[in-house]
Amino acid sequence: MGTARIDARFAELRARGRAGFVAYVMAGDPDPTATLEILRGLPGAGADLIEVGFPFSDPMAEGPPIQRASQRALKAGMTLNRTLEQIRAFRETDHTTPIILMGYLNPLLTHGLESFAADAAAVGVDGLIVVDCPPEEAGPLTRALEAQGLSLIRLATPTTDEKRLPVVVKGTSGFVYYVSVAGVTGVKEADAAAVAPQVERVRRASGLPVAVGFGVRTPERAAQVARVADAVVVGSALVDEIAAAVERNASPAAKVLETAGALAQAVRKARVMKASV
Repeated sequence: MGTARIDARFAELRARGRAGFVAYVMAGDPDPTATLEILRGLPGAGADLIEVGFPFSDPMAEGPPIQRASQRALKAGMTLNRTLEQIRAFRETDHTTPIILMGYLNPLLTHGLESFAADAAAVGVDGLIVVDCPPEEAGPLTRALEAQGLSLIRLATPTTDEKRLPVVVKGTSGFVYYVSVAGVTGVKEADAAAVAPQVERVRRASGLPVAVGFGVRTPERAAQVARVADAVVVGSALVDEIAAAVERNASPAAKVLETAGALAQAVRKARVMKASV
């Protein structure tokens, strides 16, 4: 399915007149069994798309919450291959929710780009975000993914200027991920007023939906961003719930899904509120 599943989901969201909710979790955090329980519960909690991080020892674009999540996952024995197996297990019961893998280039190079793309497509991955792969170096990865019908989803940022933006969006499919704040994840908050013109700019340049993340932690902030974006991405807030459960020696799934549900509800109501005014 790949890109087709992503395109179908955004077409469905447009038909419903609302933004999508994208939930991020780190594969293997705090352990593979818990992650799979969370993944299987997220669509029911309201996630329209799911981003699954694959752990890496040096997650340079991440703030402390996701850095710690990566460390917990690595300690639990999570690898890229085991991440793919989690997606295969998820697809046993869900054939429609798009799954986007998010991570870093080194594990993909170790796996082999063509081999990874084939393996990812076989288990039901739809797209890939590679944080540290600039467009100038993405040719081999882009070709490997396109051969399997998978999307390479690029990041645009507040510092992506008019000259740079066409380079960034070239070869992008599915959607563009707009990083709403300068810096790492989970630190600053997104400003919807500042995000709105940037989303429009990225839409015009790419012709694709724009998902906004890196600064959304609360239902209130998610609703604000949902009024101007095609989708809202939340990661650190969910990862924090997992960390809190680990500290309590409790199962994280229930609290993560409760938080995801509140965020999803806020995103869904936001566009309805906009339409009613």
